[in-house]
Amino acid sequence: MTRSLLLVLLFIHATSAASAEPSGEAPPPGDAGAAKGSSVWQTLHGEQPKVVAHGGFSGLYPQSTPTANAIAALYPKLILLCNLQITMDKVGICVANLDLSEGTSIAVEYPNKTKTYKVNGKDVTGYFSVDYAMNQLNNVIATQSVLSRPDAFDIDPIPTFDDFRASIAAPRWIHVEYPQFYDEHKLSYEDYFDKNSLRGINYLSTPELTFLKAISAMKPPTMKLYFAFKGREELEPTTNQTYGELLLDKLKPMITGIVVPREYIWPVEKSNYLAPEPNLLVADAHELGLEVYVYGFANDNVLSYNYSYDPTEEYLQFTSKGFSVDGFITDFPPTAMNAVECFAKYNNSESRREGQPLVITNGGASGIYAGSTDLAYQKAVDDEADIIDCSVQMSKDGVAFCMATADLSVDTTAAAIFPDRATTIPEIQKDDGIFSFDLEWSDIQSLQPQLSSPFEKTSDLKRNPAVKNEGKFMTLDQFLQFAKAKSVPGILINIDNAAYLASKEGHDVVTTVSTALHKASFDKQTTQQVLIQSDDTSVLAKFSNLGYKRVLAVKEEVSDIPKATVDEIKKYADAVTLTRFSIIPTSHGFTRKETNSVLALQAANLSVFVTTLNNEYLSLAFDYNSDAMFEIATYTQLVQVNGTITEYPGTANKYLKNPCSNLNDPDLMYAILPINPGQMLNLTKYSENLSPPKPALAVKDIADPPLPPAIKVQDGAPPPGSSACAHSGLSIAAMALLSLLNGLFHI
Repeated sequence: MTRSLLLVLLFIHATSAASAEPSGEAPPPGDAGAAKGSSVWQTLHGEQPKVVAHGGFSGLYPQSTPTANAIAALYPKLILLCNLQITMDKVGICVANLDLSEGTSIAVEYPNKTKTYKVNGKDVTGYFSVDYAMNQLNNVIATQSVLSRPDAFDIDPIPTFDDFRASIAAPRWIHVEYPQFYDEHKLSYEDYFDKNSLRGINYLSTPELTFLKAISAMKPPTMKLYFAFKGREELEPTTNQTYGELLLDKLKPMITGIVVPREYIWPVEKSNYLAPEPNLLVADAHELGLEVYVYGFANDNVLSYNYSYDPTEEYLQFTSKGFSVDGFITDFPPTAMNAVECFAKYNNSESRREGQPLVITNGGASGIYAGSTDLAYQKAVDDEADIIDCSVQMSKDGVAFCMATADLSVDTTAAAIFPDRATTIPEIQKDDGIFSFDLEWSDIQSLQPQLSSPFEKTSDLKRNPAVKNEGKFMTLDQFLQFAKAKSVPGILINIDNAAYLASKEGHDVVTTVSTALHKASFDKQTTQQVLIQSDDTSVLAKFSNLGYKRVLAVKEEVSDIPKATVDEIKKYADAVTLTRFSIIPTSHGFTRKETNSVLALQAANLSVFVTTLNNEYLSLAFDYNSDAMFEIATYTQLVQVNGTITEYPGTANKYLKNPCSNLNDPDLMYAILPINPGQMLNLTKYSENLSPPKPALAVKDIADPPLPPAIKVQDGAPPPGSSACAHSGLSIAAMALLSLLNGLFHI
């Protein structure tokens, strides 16, 4: 990487990193991370937990490259870690994996040159540093070792230990993983360190006891030494004991502390939920005067379901449950720093500030419970959502109820129970489905909710499977009564497919909604805000002059909204909902420069809501560091939308309530700042191969024809002009089989 490119990347990250040096002081009494009623953290020495950048910012850049280290070091007091290996000619390099093909381009430079060696008693095949002199690696570059991470920055040479020690003014940590293997190849780490002073190295860790004893006799007095535990059942190679059998009190004379996997402290059960209680390792180690660092943190791990895909929650689990570890070793240091500096200190205890964007739900807290159920709505209320929503669907017998779509095969068990009801209705969706208006309300009540994830078909990112089918459906009347009883600040009623329902199914959904709101007295009060949302301007026109806020949903991705279009929108709406990509487009996994759409709408006094925000890292552009907090910060602080529509209202509220989001506070010591959309993409090879922007939203796209009258359809008669047909293909049958299998094996 050229020096100029590195400097630009540093500038980009510097403007979206912490605003000021963390104080390093203990949090106020009673805050998470500190003992309740005390003024100190529950770490060994009462200090704030440290953050160790594993290979620098390796969650985004190849490990230990100048870029990864320099960007991580933008966060003050952060520690940089190098996984040290030795080449044939005794040059130290920083590469995490013993097999160099995982993290470098060596397999491209030397194809079909793998070897097999015994490593700790097991055969390992790959490319090993012991077989190459440094000059043979000159054309080998450092690469991302995790396939889901970007390869756009795979351009730096393999980083050397000398580069690591000389380049960045930050505390340094060396991890030595396989000393015995290198001894067997006549490459002793003790000899290496004898010739290459450990001066300037602040921390060293290793999982091998023989090397630990040797290095403890030669380390500088100021260097801290740690024993690194592997899996409990793995053998420590120099004693043939398992790591689970090693005793802390026997290690204590040689070490400052221990480094352990996360599961040593918070076990994760086979169900991918946390064990009910943590192990006592931290307390035991602290009793002996040993520090405890934990490794394995990465935002793009498959996290325990307990964390709802919010990586900051995982760090809090290790600092706010009656104990605190002394440090975290992580691939994503910005998230760890945010967790320690912001969320552990303040623990969601602050109040929302006046004028902040609204937190609007999408089916309630539908990332945690099945959408539009009583449980999802109650969770949204508990998470202090400002607006809870109901997307109104109609049953065959005219019962209005809340569900994300008219297709019941998505969020219910309809595919297993009523596979023969599958039809294709192009006016509603291109895929076949089982539609609510083809089933009586009693039939729908016989179904179970189904918590679905937009990511589970292509990944392991399932949502809270223990409660997959829990909850009750809510009619529109029940939803309105729930909202009144819970005194939520507002509600959003979404109306789709009104024209189809009227002309083909005989349902006047607009009148149904109006009547329900009147019956619940929402038209006679001002304490709870009422939003009516639709993508059909004729629907919105029906709600004019009723005191409700009308929201036009623009579902297609657009690149601009010209003034003439804005003027047309104002005839029907008070607010506009835009997709994320209509505000900040993406390309090749990176954000592009934000559009002018929000500014254009707000200049005309139209509020703007962004939809739909999720926690899962697969929904996020690389610029957001696989952390939803950065996306929320960007839409609320940089773009300044008026509301965020989210399936995880607790996450949005957690950011907005935290003092680190208050950029107007002159005393703010640390801030979670927005990213700079488009700047990172412009530094990659992909910037030269961008797709053209989406079309602008035109005036002709706004006004819809008047709604047709509702025409009652007799049972057994096809709807007038209907294009629906019975579906006899395999897709619904396959869905039914899958649902049945899930039911058989779900415990």
